[in-house]
Amino acid sequence: MDFDQLRTFLEVAKLGSFSRAGHKVFRSQSAVSAQIRQLEEEYGEKLLDRSGKVVRLTPAGEVFLEYAQRMIALRDESLRAVADQGADPRGVLAIGANEATCLYVLPDVFADYVRQYPAVQISIYRNFSHKILERLENGLIDVGIVTLPVKSPSLKVRTIFRDRLMVMVSVDNPLAKHNEVPISIAVQQPWIFPRTGYTRQIMDRLFRPYRSELNVRMELASVGMIKGFVAAGLGISLIGSSFARDEVQAGRVKLVALKDHDLSRDLGVVYQRNRSLPRAAKAFIELIQNRTAQLGIVVEPED
Repeated sequence: MDFDQLRTFLEVAKLGSFSRAGHKVFRSQSAVSAQIRQLEEEYGEKLLDRSGKVVRLTPAGEVFLEYAQRMIALRDESLRAVADQGADPRGVLAIGANEATCLYVLPDVFADYVRQYPAVQISIYRNFSHKILERLENGLIDVGIVTLPVKSPSLKVRTIFRDRLMVMVSVDNPLAKHNEVPISIAVQQPWIFPRTGYTRQIMDRLFRPYRSELNVRMELASVGMIKGFVAAGLGISLIGSSFARDEVQAGRVKLVALKDHDLSRDLGVVYQRNRSLPRAAKAFIELIQNRTAQLGIVVEPED
C-alpha cells in the first residue's frame, strides 16, 4: 500500500466513478482499477461495489475510508512538521472556505501570502461551513474561514470579517433610486433566492411573515448566476456587499439597505484549540489579521 493508492481510493469514493477519479489524479481508468485492486488484495476484502452505474463503498470500504483519511492527514501533518524546522514557512497550507468567500473576500489575502511565503503551497477545500468544521475537527485541514457562529468547544474562533447583507437590484429597477427600502415594499418585487447557505437561512426567516405576498422567481446555487440575473433585471436578491463590489463599481447593480433591518454575515478564522499549528498556518492567521483595515475587518480578541 502507498499513499498514491490511498488518494486514488478517496477520489473514487468521493466521485463514485473510476474514470472521473482517474481524471482527478491524472491516471487512466485502467491504472485506477489496478490501484484499487492492489488495495483490495492487500486487505483481502472488496472495498468498492462496481455492480451499478455509480461505484459505491462496500461495508469494508466504509470502514477503510476513515482510516485512509486519517493516514493521509497524518502524512500531511508529518510533512508540515518537518517543513516547520526551516527558517521560513514552507510546505502546504491546507485551508477550507466556501466558494464565494474564496472568490470575493480572500483573493488579496492569498496574493499577499504567496508574495511573502512563496515556498508554501496553498491547498483549498471548498465547501459549506459545516463541512469545513468537520474537516477541521478530523485534522484534515489546518484553518477554516467559516460563517459564524461556531459552537464547537474543540475549535478556537477569531472573528475577522463582517459583511453587510443588502438588497441587490438592477440599476433600472425602481428601488435603485433609494438608499433604503422597507421590507413591505421589497416583497412586491420578484426575488431570486440562493438555494442553500447562510443567506438563504436569513431570507427564510426574514420573509416568513410575508410568505403570502412573496414572489420567488428563481432559486440558484451560484452567487455569480444570481448577480448576473439580477443585473439583467430578472429579479432582486439579498447578498453580502463584498460579493457585489465589482458589479456595483461597474454600474451594473445597486445595493439598497432594508429599512429597520441591520443584517450582516460574520466570518471567522477557525482552527483546532489543542493542536500545534504549522508555521504556514500561523503565518496565514497573522496576515489576515494584519489586513483588517483594508478589508473592513472587525477583530475580536482571542478567546
